[in-house]
Amino acid sequence: MKKFTQIAMMLILVIAIIAGCSAGNQSTDKKENGANQAKSEFPVTIKDAAGENVKIDKKPKKIVSLIPSNTEVAFALGLDKEIVGVSDFDNYPEAAVKKPKIGGLDFNVEKIVGLKPDLVLAHASSAHTSKQGIDQLKNAGIKVIVINDAQNFTDTYKSIDMIAKATGTQKQGDKIVKSMKDDLSAIKEKAKQVKKEKKVWVEVAPAPEIFTAGKGTFIDEMLNVIHAKNAAGELKGWAKVSEEQPVKYKPDAIVTTYGYYSKKPVEQIMSRKAWKDVPAVKNKEIYDVHSDKVTRPGPRLIEGVEELAKAIYPEVYKK
Repeated sequence: MKKFTQIAMMLILVIAIIAGCSAGNQSTDKKENGANQAKSEFPVTIKDAAGENVKIDKKPKKIVSLIPSNTEVAFALGLDKEIVGVSDFDNYPEAAVKKPKIGGLDFNVEKIVGLKPDLVLAHASSAHTSKQGIDQLKNAGIKVIVINDAQNFTDTYKSIDMIAKATGTQKQGDKIVKSMKDDLSAIKEKAKQVKKEKKVWVEVAPAPEIFTAGKGTFIDEMLNVIHAKNAAGELKGWAKVSEEQPVKYKPDAIVTTYGYYSKKPVEQIMSRKAWKDVPAVKNKEIYDVHSDKVTRPGPRLIEGVEELAKAIYPEVYKK
């Protein structure tokens, strides 16, 4: 009996060793597969927003981002360690704030070159004014990709896809885009419960220089998604208006997007004497949402839609 027990114990030990080896091999296989997958994605040639065909030979190990939207996407793709430089305006995520700063629209070429990046993520919105600096980076042997200037959700998906391909994070990019599309579809579905459409005035800059969001902006698209009417829908882009003009629209709700830098935005609207008979003011339907979430192309746009929806139609979206 004692001998049988010893044999049984030996068999259990052997099985445990074999299982351990198998698990170790599986773990090694996964790592190797991940590395091989990254290798298989390169070299890759990407046609960027400037019309240039940029060939990237291998997965970038050091990345510099010239604009906050690119940075947010890069972090969402899991590229925290790879990002070695960001713009002076980067404020999200928190880890981005701690990264070395390379300047604003007039970025510091020498500092970027000194960071020795494999890839620089530029942006179409500033590519023309920054052409000289971008050319200098290219002449220094640095790969530069100009990301498209997204004005709607479809454009944003393209931006995410371009950055993902350039950085060897295609799977994560696909996952982010799918999640955004699914969430947006769910918000649209819920919007069917809206019984009475509200006219909404969105103010993106306060008096005396009042600006609003017209056609061709994320905010206009977001309002359409939640079945709200943009009071300034006949205007184009970021439009400057007089203080009297919004009064004529008689909005049911007012949304401001500057509360993060201007104190008491709701009180500012309420204090305008000429606005006292505006339905939104009379019913105190004035809300503030964070500007970045409703204007910056990236995964957080979905949070922006949700904020707008809950503010304008709480009876539907706060259930």
